[in-house]
Amino acid sequence: MSRPKPIDAVLIAAGPWHDIDFARLEVLRYLQEHERLRVRVFETYEAAMPALAGSDVLLTYTCNLVPGEAAIGALETFVEDGGRWFALHGTNSALVLDGDKPVHCPPLPERFLDLLGSQFMAHPAPGTFKVSVAAPDHPLTQGIGTFFVEDEHYLQRHLPGNDVLLSTRFEGRTPLFEQADWPEGDHQVMYLRPRGRGAVLYLTLGHARGRYDMRPLTDSYPFVERGSWAHPVFQTLLRRGIAWAMAARD
Repeated sequence: MSRPKPIDAVLIAAGPWHDIDFARLEVLRYLQEHERLRVRVFETYEAAMPALAGSDVLLTYTCNLVPGEAAIGALETFVEDGGRWFALHGTNSALVLDGDKPVHCPPLPERFLDLLGSQFMAHPAPGTFKVSVAAPDHPLTQGIGTFFVEDEHYLQRHLPGNDVLLSTRFEGRTPLFEQADWPEGDHQVMYLRPRGRGAVLYLTLGHARGRYDMRPLTDSYPFVERGSWAHPVFQTLLRRGIAWAMAARD
């Protein structure tokens, strides 16, 4: 009896101001549920490029990690050729922290933004907010109703062309960021962005921070933040997203 072929995956997990060790281990734990997945882990897009060329699945959990032009080209080729990229939390972020000044979010490279379909711009203090289902009949969100979650409430710039699966509303101020005033509006929490024969699946939830992840701004952070990781709906979304990505080459 022949066995199913293995599925090669790349995980990129890196960046400041987050507990990357925690997130990396959690993502690997969910990936380990699938016997067919063989996973390689990297800290930069550039280091992952040779492995990505022969892989079927890409997952990213990053913050302030922006690929160079060659790596952007490799990502475009991967997706356009049928690869599926499951991007988590801060993958769409670029941040400049300078003392007590508001956080600056410089524009992402145009091709990287076009591939991802969004850019992080701000969030209020982590807290509880409501997430609504925009596509209740989609396999990724079927059976999931409106839920409340404690996490970073991502406020973003979105490009046209995203198929929105989950969304949230926000009105208020984010004084720690340059874009501080936000009129009431919808922000995408989970969406699909088709590209060529592949697609990007983006999920903004999943914040994690430990006591020493804000260095050198401060030696010790007063809280351990685990965001959505213990939430049953988030766990379901992770499992479904991984299964979606694995189906790229089947």
